[in-house]
Amino acid sequence: MSTETYLNHPTFGLLFRVCLVDSSQELFATLYAQRLFFVVKTAAGGLQFDPIGRSDARILVENRLRSLRREGALKDYQLLQKIHKQTFQ
Repeated sequence: MSTETYLNHPTFGLLFRVCLVDSSQELFATLYAQRLFFVVKTAAGGLQFDPIGRSDARILVENRLRSLRREGALKDYQLLQKIHKQTFQ
């Protein structure tokens, strides 16, 4: 069973979910280049795509890693750590 999540951006095409930021926000990246990042906010009116830079995206992922480690969610932490290494190193 796959836990990958994808969205279709109207301009940049297929995006994949990097991680959950909080209950109403997720971090997505372009599928092929992994250079463009978006914080996708879920609201009653639909989805809102906010572009962010690579360094800001990295900070969001590192903050999420810290949060998972504090919560003791080892499986989620290890999965996100792998994604972090593939995306930012």
